[in-house]
Amino acid sequence: MSNDRQAKKNTALLALGQALYGSNTAVLVTLSGLAGGYLAPSPAYATLPWSALVIGTALTTLPASYFMRRTSRRHGFLLGTLSSMVGMAFAIAGLLQQSFALFCLGMMFSGVYQAFAGYYRFAAADSASDAFRPKAISWVMAGGVAAAFVGGQLVSVSRDWLGPIPFVGGYATCAVLAVLAFVVMCFLDIPPLGADEQRETGRPIREIFAQPAVFVAVACGMIGYGIMTLVMTATPIAMVACGFDVSDAGQVIQWHIFMMFAPSFFTGNLIARFGVVRVIAVGLLCLTGCGVVALGGLEFERFLLALLLLGLGWNFTFVGGTTLLTTSYTVPERNKVQATNDFLVFGVVALASFASGGLLNGLGWDAVNYALFPFVLAAAGLLVWFAVRKPVMA
Repeated sequence: MSNDRQAKKNTALLALGQALYGSNTAVLVTLSGLAGGYLAPSPAYATLPWSALVIGTALTTLPASYFMRRTSRRHGFLLGTLSSMVGMAFAIAGLLQQSFALFCLGMMFSGVYQAFAGYYRFAAADSASDAFRPKAISWVMAGGVAAAFVGGQLVSVSRDWLGPIPFVGGYATCAVLAVLAFVVMCFLDIPPLGADEQRETGRPIREIFAQPAVFVAVACGMIGYGIMTLVMTATPIAMVACGFDVSDAGQVIQWHIFMMFAPSFFTGNLIARFGVVRVIAVGLLCLTGCGVVALGGLEFERFLLALLLLGLGWNFTFVGGTTLLTTSYTVPERNKVQATNDFLVFGVVALASFASGGLLNGLGWDAVNYALFPFVLAAAGLLVWFAVRKPVMA
């Protein structure tokens, strides 16, 4: 039987790690498009640094999973924080030397950190009982609440810390956050897989993903995260282009990240009470509302409300999808299922982040928001199909 006392300790550490990682991400989300525009040869490539980060994440998810399978979660998470330190060193060097390529390389290394941090929620679930598992996932995700405010404030106070070249201070701050995360992960205690569990691989991945629950969980995760990235990445650039200050964009991103993670305090309880399908469905409605609000005008309040709905929609689809996924595999299968899920999700996120810059530069802010509707409709169709097939889980 799982030891929930130890699981709760691990969950608290992982939630703190999530807060530090989320603060790091809040700074990068706000500044990467602006710094990219400062260095890029064309405005169309302004979001390429964020795409490089996500590509780094996608390329690392599978190796990260197998590395942690052979060693431990703690070793993997420590390696992730070290990668962020290296990435920020490259990013700062790119800014100082006016090298767009070097800056993108640094962002790709930061993507390695994101890949390992993406397993925090799964690590919390690994040592939790069936009853505690949804709450463990939610508690870790709730660690991002602190990140919303810490990250937003760090953007405002640190971007011009280190001299006349813009944004260097923000990236130096991210390096410090990675050092703090390294210290936190040193105290994590999740038992590694036993020798027998390492040798046993379970069912083939194709058979696992043929299950309706896995297929729908992964699809909703891909679509929810992809839509969130598409709109979020474009928002700071669009706001600055509309005459708002970087601090205004940072404030919108701050509240967006707050809404991404604050519902996690009760998302697990909502799933337990109403079912995972209903929670994901509400998330899709929120994503639709984001597009409708954003298309209504260019006022600050509309940017803010749209991004609040975007964050809430992401939370319900992502936490719901993760919870559904964790019910559908055995212990020996967990690493390859989690890795394949995150590889697919971040592959879509990479495409969405790059498409965001192209759509915004070529067709404008409205095009970015119109693009989300077909994908929401596709996810809703899959969810209805799953609910009809598995009414007991709805």
